Amino acid sequence: MIRGRLRRRGAAESDQPDEFIEIDAAELSGLFAAPRWLRDAGFTAWLLVGVVVLLAGVVWLATLTQVILIPVIIAGVISAVAGQLVAFLNRHGLPRSLGALLVLLLIVAAGVFAGYLVLRGIGTETAAISHQLSKGADTVEGWIKDLGVSDGKAHAANQDVSSGTGDSFRALIHGLAGGVEELASLAFFVAMTILSLFFLLKDGPAIRSWSERHVGIPTDVAHTITERTLQSMRGYFLGVTIVALFSAVLVGGAALVLGIPLAGTIAVVTFIGGYVPYLGAWTAGAFSVLIALGGSGPEAAGGMVVIQLLSNGPLQQIVQPVAYGAALGLHPLAVLVLTIAGGALFGTVGLILAAPIASAIVRVSADLSRARAENDGEAEAEAAPA
Repeated sequence: MIRGRLRRRGAAESDQPDEFIEIDAAELSGLFAAPRWLRDAGFTAWLLVGVVVLLAGVVWLATLTQVILIPVIIAGVISAVAGQLVAFLNRHGLPRSLGALLVLLLIVAAGVFAGYLVLRGIGTETAAISHQLSKGADTVEGWIKDLGVSDGKAHAANQDVSSGTGDSFRALIHGLAGGVEELASLAFFVAMTILSLFFLLKDGPAIRSWSERHVGIPTDVAHTITERTLQSMRGYFLGVTIVALFSAVLVGGAALVLGIPLAGTIAVVTFIGGYVPYLGAWTAGAFSVLIALGGSGPEAAGGMVVIQLLSNGPLQQIVQPVAYGAALGLHPLAVLVLTIAGGALFGTVGLILAAPIASAIVRVSADLSRARAENDGEAEAEAAPA
């Protein structure tokens, strides 16, 4: 309560006594308050600032701990897919530790065999690939001359193309080794990945149960989150494998039909590129077109361009819904934006995991909204008789 003295102007102090007024302070509480929309906008702005700071902190911590973080993430992705096989063996009487060891050995053997095929196929054909790329650059130089460009500028363009393709090819061969060297050493990287993968395969359910109890949210909600995340991971990578295999068979078969050299190498590069969303497929496509241009001429290169457009366009759109099924449930444009944003923030890991994680978030939100609606409906049904 605010109490003040009121004095009339021109009146002497002795003429009449002072008058006092009282004002309730609660009546002034909203006088200088900001509008509600402005308060909401400020709250949202600070919330966005907090999210940005959180993401920056996560990226910073991930950069500092990438030596151990990346092997654990890779092991987690593999275990999310291969854990189903361990559970299958466990249901049929095989102890989980023994099943995890058996699945681990199968994964290591498959990885070694696949790496051997890729490195051996590319390594033994390095000279042939370089020769084909050089021929492709010479063909481009001839086209430039036919357009009326001077010989000096055409030769400079040839040198630029040759240098760029040579750098790209060396990156293709040595990219994996260079990435592992940045982490620490090949032995440490492989050892940490295998060790993390074994424990995740062996104790995956126990680790998941402990996390659900200690994450700080109701256990049912935590179980829904982990279950949807695992489902999205499994469905996504199964779909990626099917699509990559389809593209590899289609492109490799087309290379054989068109008489393009190194068809096997083209198929292998196409299959591996399929695991890098969008960017990998088109990079592998450019590689195959250059090989076709240098080895079989413009006609074969044009045919390969058509095959790549069909493989990464209409035909892939037919295969993807079948391959992914209900795993993602995201619009292709949303997948593209999330993939590029994840790669910009978190590198290759974000490029690969952005889509399945976003899909899991969308499905978890839908599950929680459905459960909330069901609970509200039951509450209204119970309250109706009363």
